[in-house]
Amino acid sequence: MQDNQKSNSTTDLQDEVAQLMVECLNLEVTANQILPEAPLYGDGLGLDSIDVLEVALVVSKRYGVQLRTDSTDNQHIFSSLRSLCDYIAAHRTL
Repeated sequence: MQDNQKSNSTTDLQDEVAQLMVECLNLEVTANQILPEAPLYGDGLGLDSIDVLEVALVVSKRYGVQLRTDSTDNQHIFSSLRSLCDYIAAHRTL
């Protein structure tokens, strides 16, 4: 039962973060079209470094997660929606 609850909360967080990304970047896709494993950069969602900075700011405000522009982990954190959500789940303060 706990695994199912964890899975639901992970899915809920992914849906929530996808919706935040759509709203803050005015994306021409819906939140449910952002696949958890699809790359956020390039051929995936097509975000650029400015988009990622905007997402980082919104995520920081919404979840209390500190994301540093000089972090060597950023490439991994922002590699996909799932990676970003895993990071948020592990580091959120709000």
